[in-house]
Amino acid sequence: LRISDPSKSIPFYRDLFGMTLIDKLDFPQYDFTLYFMTTLPQGETYDLTPGTQEAHDYLWSMEGVALELTHNHGTETGEGEKYYPGNQEKDGFGHIAVNTDDVYAACEKLEKAGVTFKKKPNEGRMKGLAFAYDPDGYWVEIVSRTAAQDANAKKEEQEEEKKKKILNEYNFSQTMLRVKDPKKSLEFYQKLGMKVLQERHFPEAKFSLYFLGSSNVDESLSYKEQFQPVLELTHNHGTETDSTFQHYNGNEEGKRGFGHIGFLVDDVYKACDAIREMGYGMQKEPDGGSMKGLAFAKDPDGYLVEIIKRGGLDFGDAKVTK
Repeated sequence: LRISDPSKSIPFYRDLFGMTLIDKLDFPQYDFTLYFMTTLPQGETYDLTPGTQEAHDYLWSMEGVALELTHNHGTETGEGEKYYPGNQEKDGFGHIAVNTDDVYAACEKLEKAGVTFKKKPNEGRMKGLAFAYDPDGYWVEIVSRTAAQDANAKKEEQEEEKKKKILNEYNFSQTMLRVKDPKKSLEFYQKLGMKVLQERHFPEAKFSLYFLGSSNVDESLSYKEQFQPVLELTHNHGTETDSTFQHYNGNEEGKRGFGHIGFLVDDVYKACDAIREMGYGMQKEPDGGSMKGLAFAKDPDGYLVEIIKRGGLDFGDAKVTK
């Protein structure tokens, strides 16, 4: 996600949602800085300094998922480009999400801390979930990680879920993208090694949800039981047969906000050879541009998918020295 002011966004995700800033890549020569945040298991300490080579090594070898926040220098002054949070007609990016045990208590606490909401848990048709605004207006869905707040949940389901306790108050849990044709999108991401953990279909409301986990997740757990985030693909029925329909991918002029998702791979060149065969095109080849050895592929909806070497590269950033 592109952010206007890291001095606002980083404390928002760190202090309110318990994320840890694990690394940053500063490119003063290009006037931008990348910040990477994640949810660490409760009690796990992180003593590396963001921006150091040690932090880079951790980032590019981690098995988890990071939220990348991109700051283009100067936007913090309020001048220049205003980032677009999405969720208007034909927008593809929807939201990120966190899971928590008690959505109502969490939202009450967040509201007291000054957070504003698109939807509170007692509003609308879907009770028990909420959407908060982050400093740039992106939606952060707040979801119960158990069935305890679902009035239709069976008692035995609730008791079983209590045994699968995640100790964190919040865990980063989802990134949601809307897709035109789930058949094409699922095939694409499964070929990248992702696993379909669950499907939810709502024929009366005419939409379906698909939850995909990385190649290293435990398939025996539902998407809500996963500690690591999943990719949520939302399909509004009928778009797959409309030849003129196309989602905005978040990188168009006037609609820039969401940027891309990314994958670590052992060999960027081999990965791109396989991706290229799927026929959706490349935004940047591994040897294109000034940053060699990383690539941006296109998925069936035109979303950008960054392909990075596991273990990392020397990207030419201004590293922090101890």
